[in-house]
Amino acid sequence: MVMMIATAICWGSWANTFKGVKNYRFELFYWDYAIGIFLVSVVLAFTMGSTGNDASSFLNNVHAADAENIVSVLIGGAVFNLANLLLVAAIDMAGLAIAFPVSIGIALVVGVITAYLQQPKGNAVLLAAGVACAVIAVVLDGRAYGTLGRGSDSNTGPAPRVSSRKSIVTCVVSGVLMGLWSPFVAHAMSHGNTLGPYSVAVFLTLGALLSCFIWNLYFMKKPLVGEPVNFGEFFRGPASGHVLGLLGGAIWGTGTVFNLVAANYTGVAISYAIGQSAPMVAALWGVFAWKEFAGAKPQAKTYLGLMFVFYLLAILLVAKANTAN
Repeated sequence: MVMMIATAICWGSWANTFKGVKNYRFELFYWDYAIGIFLVSVVLAFTMGSTGNDASSFLNNVHAADAENIVSVLIGGAVFNLANLLLVAAIDMAGLAIAFPVSIGIALVVGVITAYLQQPKGNAVLLAAGVACAVIAVVLDGRAYGTLGRGSDSNTGPAPRVSSRKSIVTCVVSGVLMGLWSPFVAHAMSHGNTLGPYSVAVFLTLGALLSCFIWNLYFMKKPLVGEPVNFGEFFRGPASGHVLGLLGGAIWGTGTVFNLVAANYTGVAISYAIGQSAPMVAALWGVFAWKEFAGAKPQAKTYLGLMFVFYLLAILLVAKANTAN
């Protein structure tokens, strides 16, 4: 449970590193981020994942695992990477109030249901109730940001954005893809000669890194938002951008390793569901660190308070699903 909550903290916090970079395109920042998630996974695999010399240690596990499972996780990493890039593009196009609830809400439902079908651990009724509460919380989060935008002026915040069909389609595709990477992991951890959590983390992040040479290069040439950017600009980027990119990747990667270790005991569906409480953490950063709700109307704060209530309910219900017979 501690590791699953740590996952939510890491997944909800890594984006702060990008917010700390000024005038640096996300496509360029993303290269360092992808390297960071892979490096931290390797470090943890050779430390925490190699404390003994039994069959579960990292290298022994990789040697014994089915090649099919390794390929499955590599594909899952590539799927995650595309979903993550599309999510950021959707936020740029439609704003957080629309993109985040649509994408993460769809991802939560798709990911938990498909993972549970492959690895049915826990009480299905309680798990479904927890997922429903998490979806409501995500919608309330979006309503809070939407209310903040409406009626804002130059002293209280930005004007609301108008969503286009392109932005909505991008949100939906991102959400479906974001929900589909966890079943690839569930398959590798539950079929044949399985991969352990540290092995999964290494191949998942390797798949994400390698797929950058497809997805990220494509979006650099044909971005959904802004003008094309060339690879040379990456090497001319600020040192702070590279450092923060690696740090952001390390934060996300650490949370992912913890999530996978927890999934070894609870099942991927439950671990993934609690990890997707990350929007609650992100909202806390937005409120207290970035002052996104400074000058907000009472309605926005009401939505935000209700969001926290439903996320806490989601965590409690999913935790109960893990222990119920």
